[in-house]
Amino acid sequence: MRKFMLAFVAIATLSLTACKNEASDKVDQSKKEIAEERDSKQQSFPVMEFEEKEFDFGTVDEGEVVEHTFAFTNTGDAPLIVSNATASCGCTVPTWTKEAVASGEKGEMVVKFNTTGKPNQQMKQIRITANTSSGKETLRIKAFVNPKNNNAGSPVK
Repeated sequence: MRKFMLAFVAIATLSLTACKNEASDKVDQSKKEIAEERDSKQQSFPVMEFEEKEFDFGTVDEGEVVEHTFAFTNTGDAPLIVSNATASCGCTVPTWTKEAVASGEKGEMVVKFNTTGKPNQQMKQIRITANTSSGKETLRIKAFVNPKNNNAGSPVK
């Protein structure tokens, strides 16, 4: 059994040392040059620059639907495409410019917030998926929602 283990260790050692060729010797020089040229060209991305990333509606009454338009400019070197926008709650609905926004041009993200069933302090996030270098942007809205007075018209005891 010892001879078998010793033979196994010897074969494993030889096979590992035999494969110790330099990886750089195996690289095709023409492919290396193509890769270096590709990497040297900096890829252009659009940049989604918002005038504001957070908006406070202040105090609103429960049941109101309020909206705000977030304006943005593409300050990058490529056309900006917003592929999706989702909110942290179903009470908040974003809509956005569907066409590609060229470099230097403006677009907008309209956010509607339905305050029904949302009394007290509220803060919602809108997550935007776009072809920017990070691939995502975040906006925030907040409001203090005055609860409905459910006791209106009740007799005083």
